[in-house]
Amino acid sequence: QVQLVESGGGLVQAGGSLRLSCAASGRTFSSYAMGWFRQAPGKEREKVAAISSNRSTYYVDSVKGRFTISRDNAKNTVSLQMNSLKPEDTAVYYCAASNSGYYYHPFVYWGQGTQVTVSS
Repeated sequence: QVQLVESGGGLVQAGGSLRLSCAASGRTFSSYAMGWFRQAPGKEREKVAAISSNRSTYYVDSVKGRFTISRDNAKNTVSLQMNSLKPEDTAVYYCAASNSGYYYHPFVYWGQGTQVTVSS
């Protein structure tokens, strides 16, 4: 059973930074793609960033140049460094894992979510 536990959310002023981390357990971490999704009130969940097993990355246009996803296979963790945060980044952020090594395949395991609130 794959388990994902997020940490690092919180309240920050616009222009500030936060770093989200996700600890994974239950299988060989390095073989699978990992991602971060977010869902704001009244909006659909969107894929924010993802990283394949070969470390190729994906970012939604709205966060390019501000967010960086990374993975540490030795520690079974994936992180999302978020800089220059904007109020529109406010959402619950979810860590997710795929059953594939590629970030463009579906994500099937989910963490419990962590709230990120950016004040103006």
